[in-house]
Amino acid sequence: MPSSAGTPSLAAAMDAVRALAGTAPVAVLAEAFAAAGHELALVGGPVRDALLGRPVTDLDFTTSARPEETRAILDAVADTVWDVGRDFGTIAARVHGETVEVTTYRAEIYRDDSRKPEVSYGDTIEGDLLRRDFTINALALMLPGLRLVDVSGGVEDLLAGRIRTPASPESSFTDDPLRMLRAARFAAQLGFAVVPETLGAIVRLADRLDIISAERIRDELVKLLAADDPVPGIRILVDTGLAERFLPELTALVETQDDHGRHKDVYEHSLTVLRQAVELERARRDPGAPAAPDTVLRLAALLHDIGKPATRRFERGGVTFHHHDVVGAKLAKKRLRELRFDNATVKQVARLIELHLRFFGYGEQQWTDSAVRRYVRDAGDELERLHILTRADVTTRNRRKAERLEHAYDDIERRIAELAAAEELAAVRPELDGERIMAILGIPPGPLVGRAYKHLLEVRLDEGPIGEEAAEARLRAWYAEQTEGRER
Repeated sequence: MPSSAGTPSLAAAMDAVRALAGTAPVAVLAEAFAAAGHELALVGGPVRDALLGRPVTDLDFTTSARPEETRAILDAVADTVWDVGRDFGTIAARVHGETVEVTTYRAEIYRDDSRKPEVSYGDTIEGDLLRRDFTINALALMLPGLRLVDVSGGVEDLLAGRIRTPASPESSFTDDPLRMLRAARFAAQLGFAVVPETLGAIVRLADRLDIISAERIRDELVKLLAADDPVPGIRILVDTGLAERFLPELTALVETQDDHGRHKDVYEHSLTVLRQAVELERARRDPGAPAAPDTVLRLAALLHDIGKPATRRFERGGVTFHHHDVVGAKLAKKRLRELRFDNATVKQVARLIELHLRFFGYGEQQWTDSAVRRYVRDAGDELERLHILTRADVTTRNRRKAERLEHAYDDIERRIAELAAAEELAAVRPELDGERIMAILGIPPGPLVGRAYKHLLEVRLDEGPIGEEAAEARLRAWYAEQTEGRER
């Protein structure tokens, strides 16, 4: 399998497949199903990835056994067994420390008005493969005989780096509209091209995506963003009209492109920021830290300017986007909630978008220590992500300007580190907590305690640590002013 991308030779690829078949979980299951008189095959992703020389992370099998028969076989050889989707014919298990999923040969189709597929079981591996999403996933390795089954030219498509459907794309995407999103995801993950016939069908059938649940769409978007370079997949979503169905704020960036050159292309800028954020995420990751892609950062990078279309104004021969950070944060929060992202992700992404402009201007005027402290306090746990997003947001072609901004951000990170070392900046708090404030002033819990705490926090941010004695004196002076004001 020669390839400019470094795809292994066919001999090496088959060696990798045979090695995978010899691993404990695969060999154990092959023997168990054969002994029970049922066919078993590794199918889809693990076969594709082994042939491409990619790490195999999932062990998916298909079998002639019906779900109840599969369950009985797994009960005899697995540590634990559970139903993943028994209605869809899938049983999962832990075998020799690995999680496996075994699915009965099947065919499925979505009705026009349904969010759930109808499932019927099949009798042959060939029929099962023909119903799969793409030819590169319609590959099976029969066990234990190690016969590679390719009914639709999947190996040739792996060689050519192309994505197409085993059956007509219209029937494939009608059967399961989520496959349109998967086409974009695989294009990003594998660096493959979606063939024109398949792209055309996606354009024509994009509105079919409306019957798919928000959760399934969210999961595909997350997988796409996890690619080493998600940008090609994002382009497919936008160019085919898929993004308009579930992320219209992204499409709006294209619709507001400026043909007169009064401002830079916001859509292309956003894609560049996403790509640069991914690169910085990798470069800044601590050695030995988990390599899991940062979904929050990547969502924030993609969506950081979605407030611009709503705030664009042409003024004095130029263009402005006043408060697009705040507007964008609100739009992102609404959209991510509709896509059923968890509350923590929604909050973190919105906060990063809201803060992404804070740094700009630092290079023009040196910030005071109190301004740096506020920057850290406002970022909170998102500080490292904010560092990456802000650096990635520099896409100017003016080298001098880019270098100036880079040096300025180097400087603010240096100052944050110095202040943190001196003051434990990451946990900036006033010297007195709420309990001490109430005890010193002799007041009960209530809004006044909160205002007193906020006053002491402002003192802490402006002046740094001042000690408990001085903090108490400042508290008493502030309280006297409040009391005097009420008496007047």
